Amino acid sequence: MKKSLLAIAAMCAVQGAFAQGDTIIERMVYHPEVVVTGTRTATDVRYLPLTITQISNEKLAEGYNISMLPSIVEETPGLFATSRGMIGYGVSTNSAGGIKVRGVGDGAQMLVLIDGQPQFAGLMGHPIPDAYQSFMADKVEILRGPSSLLYGSNAMAGVINIVTRNADKTDGVHTDFMLSGGSYGTFEGNGMARVRKGKFSAVVGASYQRTDGHRFNSAFEQISDFIKVGYDINKNWTLNGDVNLTYFEFNNPGPEDAPLFDTKADIIRGLASISATNNYKNTSGCIRLFYDWGHHEINDGHLWGQPEKDNLYMHDDFIAGVTAYQNFSPFSGSRFTVGADFQTFGGEAWNDFFSGDKKYLVEDHNQTDIAGYIDYNQQITSWFSADLGVRIDNHSQAGTEIIPQAGVSFYTPSDDNIKLLVSKGFRNPIIREMYMFPPQNENLEPERMINYELSYTKKIRKFNFGANIYYIKGDNLITTVPRTDGAGKINMNTGEFENKGFELSAAYTYGAWRFNLNYSFLDMDTPVTGAPENKIYFAVQYTNGKFSAKISEQSINGLYISTGNNAETEDYNLINANVSYKLLPWLKLFVKGENLLNKEYQTYAGFTMPKATFMGGICINL
Repeated sequence: MKKSLLAIAAMCAVQGAFAQGDTIIERMVYHPEVVVTGTRTATDVRYLPLTITQISNEKLAEGYNISMLPSIVEETPGLFATSRGMIGYGVSTNSAGGIKVRGVGDGAQMLVLIDGQPQFAGLMGHPIPDAYQSFMADKVEILRGPSSLLYGSNAMAGVINIVTRNADKTDGVHTDFMLSGGSYGTFEGNGMARVRKGKFSAVVGASYQRTDGHRFNSAFEQISDFIKVGYDINKNWTLNGDVNLTYFEFNNPGPEDAPLFDTKADIIRGLASISATNNYKNTSGCIRLFYDWGHHEINDGHLWGQPEKDNLYMHDDFIAGVTAYQNFSPFSGSRFTVGADFQTFGGEAWNDFFSGDKKYLVEDHNQTDIAGYIDYNQQITSWFSADLGVRIDNHSQAGTEIIPQAGVSFYTPSDDNIKLLVSKGFRNPIIREMYMFPPQNENLEPERMINYELSYTKKIRKFNFGANIYYIKGDNLITTVPRTDGAGKINMNTGEFENKGFELSAAYTYGAWRFNLNYSFLDMDTPVTGAPENKIYFAVQYTNGKFSAKISEQSINGLYISTGNNAETEDYNLINANVSYKLLPWLKLFVKGENLLNKEYQTYAGFTMPKATFMGGICINL
């Protein structure tokens, strides 16, 4: 906590130093920071009452990670994700990669999008973190807080939107490669080609990663492919299509005090979409058809001395749908966003026995969701805008939900920005909770929460500062409770929670030096796992010509790895560093080390993370 207070004091001191007036520095001319996630169209972030973190492709590349989740955790205050090994998160029992924002998330409460397209398992409802790769992203936008107005169910905690890369504006072919290897037999590699020829463009990429793991029976291997093609019909209309395939297999060693044997999972995840985008002077929009699918084969293994499993758990799941929206600016300073979403999702799950053709059906179920929404943003004066929206969402099992949102934004010529927001988030019960495995309950209702938020940002030349405070009240949460008849347990809408806290961020560039700091404090009346009370990230980077070096510290305090009568918390500090040198105009060498203090820590109960690890490799840009 002392470190947390020092971090806050440091940021306030820096803010004060840079605010002393034009006698010290000249004010920077404002360059709009444009986001797409908060409105579905490129919009100046000053006009939106939402709290959004942007991570560029360059920032993702600095970490030399194929998975983008580590960079998202570092760069986003208030967001945390669990880990259990060198690389790979997995699915099913004892999987990691659970994402929480402000103490809300995991499962189906945090929505991941690729170009605005929802990504989650049709039966289980959760995102698949191993499928989200850095090489495919032009940038990532993280919307902290409820995002259900535009994105519906599963966006209760927030949204991570991966905006994929496009070809360069000029004709030609550009390629990027990265190869690296290091501790525990770990190897990672990816490559991407960006092509443009007149009105035609294409982006094609692939990645591979594998590791033996730092524990017995913790190997992981993954192959991913991505292709995106586009055609400019004219200056107003563009057609795009994309396909993304990921295959990974992994072994799960289980908790250290109860190791598992013979655990293995083979997962295939895919997504495809086709879209038509229009862009005129006073209106723009898009219609997108999409289909996501997955095939899972899982052996949950067995404890020492217990019999081996005689079957595999298998399932095929899907999400298919269409999303359409149009933005209008009928008069000065206005923006109306009108949209509609339709999804059908589900699948079939079964146990496939090793002996003979015996098959036991677990569930075969589909659901649909249809929604319409309108969001109105009006710039009332040169320094003030207001936003008001509502969504009406109908789920085939859970019924109709109304989601309002309202906020205001104040901005000054000296680049101060103050925002107020009240937003509702919700999550429909997923098929697993309603129909699969005890304690299922088909009469579940949606979970709900209300978020109240005040935020402030300031820009002065090469210094950026942000602060926000929030209060969240959630109810109707799905919890597992004893049945009234004493026959086991059942899922019920009985949970409530209150979360409150604040988040700070600061960034400063001084010549060849760049400093980045963020801090978040979370107070939960009902503790949950995977959500630290205090989270600090501080990084210093030096770049001079061909040479670059970066060192960072992440400090975690009050992280619950288990709750209840035997609650456990974890505190730790991690030091990471990397160094790179551009040997040729097209060739860069790098080395990186993680957990350089050799700390022993856990983010998931029973899974101690690796101590100091090292990787080295090359980057090629042609």
